[in-house]
Amino acid sequence: MKRISFSALLFFLLVSSFIYSQEKSNLRYHAFSGTLMFGAEAGFTWGITDYDELKPQVEGRGVLEYFFPATSAGIFGIKGYMGAGYVGGKDNNQNPNEFRTNIVDLGGGFSYNFSVKDAVFPYVFVGASHLWFNPRDNNDKSLPYSGRNFKVKEVNYHGELGARVLLSEAISLNFNAGIQFSPNDNLDALSPSGNNDYILHTRVGIGYSLFTEVDSDGDGVIDSKDQCPETPVGVRVDDFGCPLDADNDGVPDYKDKCPGTKSGLEVDENGCAIDSDSDGVPDKLDKCPNTPAGQKVNELGCPDTDGDGVYDNYDKCPDTPAGAPVDADGCPKDSDGDGVPDYKDECPNTPSGTQVDEAGCAKADTVAVVLQGDTNFEFNKDQLLPNAYPVLNELAETIKRTPAKRWKVEGHTDAIGSESYNMDLSRRRAQAVVNYLVSQGVNNSQLEVVPLGESQPIATNDTQEGRAMNRRVEIKIIK
Repeated sequence: MKRISFSALLFFLLVSSFIYSQEKSNLRYHAFSGTLMFGAEAGFTWGITDYDELKPQVEGRGVLEYFFPATSAGIFGIKGYMGAGYVGGKDNNQNPNEFRTNIVDLGGGFSYNFSVKDAVFPYVFVGASHLWFNPRDNNDKSLPYSGRNFKVKEVNYHGELGARVLLSEAISLNFNAGIQFSPNDNLDALSPSGNNDYILHTRVGIGYSLFTEVDSDGDGVIDSKDQCPETPVGVRVDDFGCPLDADNDGVPDYKDKCPGTKSGLEVDENGCAIDSDSDGVPDKLDKCPNTPAGQKVNELGCPDTDGDGVYDNYDKCPDTPAGAPVDADGCPKDSDGDGVPDYKDECPNTPSGTQVDEAGCAKADTVAVVLQGDTNFEFNKDQLLPNAYPVLNELAETIKRTPAKRWKVEGHTDAIGSESYNMDLSRRRAQAVVNYLVSQGVNNSQLEVVPLGESQPIATNDTQEGRAMNRRVEIKIIK
């Protein structure tokens, strides 16, 4: 019988502990967190001894228990207690046929306490005690020890399951059932049977807790530390008990309809960035805060109808075709200043002052190109410099578009040196230009070399600046 009862109770302890351990933690202060509880309990004992018939007896005890601080559904406690009562049994085959042993228990141990919806608090307890006992019969007379010599005090070991029900913040109703193991077979004073005694307990009592901390809004932060004591149920909070505000816009997450607002933006009561002109760009970032309704805007909140990067209110050319490079005024660029914008200009490097057609190319009957000697030829030589190539390339395209026209290439020098030398240098430089144009696909028959030496100056030869202007090659159409 002893073995069956013990096994059943042990199974109940293990299963109950496992079930309660599956409860999900709420990460809030446990109702008993940091409290010291005084309790008084009364109940019944059942002695599992050499007497076959269980005979319940009464007992009572006082309890002192401290619960460690915790913000979880489970909490540890340390408990001490002192109790007194009786253990009894009946067996018509024994002499005497009944016994009733006085017991006094002083012990302690550790508990682990669960929480079920903050109303019921199951727990498990293990501990040890020092037991004093005095075997007596049902008439309260001391039993003979049957010639045995044993001590009437011993260390016992305890296991206990229980539950507390809160009646108020400080008062709880306590229920428990437990088992107390004796290392001996002496509680009934009979000769040893080979099985040690143990005691089953059931108790009910009341507890009063000191140092209780209240968490009125149930957010997991006790009122004494809660800076936001009226947080709605279920709202996540920080260490100060205030609702989380992940984007730091001043509107808590549970109210925030725009939870990813950028830092520094002004928001409305819904946590959304204020956008006075409703263009989709927050006021703080809007460079054009009064955009008329319905207009498309860029990332700065400004309309740019033609998409050229210049806002409409600054754009002097609001209908620029898409992709056309523009200047600061939003107008198409005209790099060579010929009046034809770059995106239309088929001859983008037309010399300044040249009359051009609608494609930006020089008109065939007005072309005149001047290559200054100092920047387009090596000094005192007929070798072209790379600086001359862009202008000559453009001229070559113009000449090829007018195959019926003929051109003269005039070479000019300053007056330094002999006349014959200068004439030869001017011829060689003019010929170098012709050779380059032919290399670019121009028909040689359209070109005529005209060496003029120093005979047609356009500036004085008495100054360095004047002489530089006179050293040149001019390409002109022959009318």
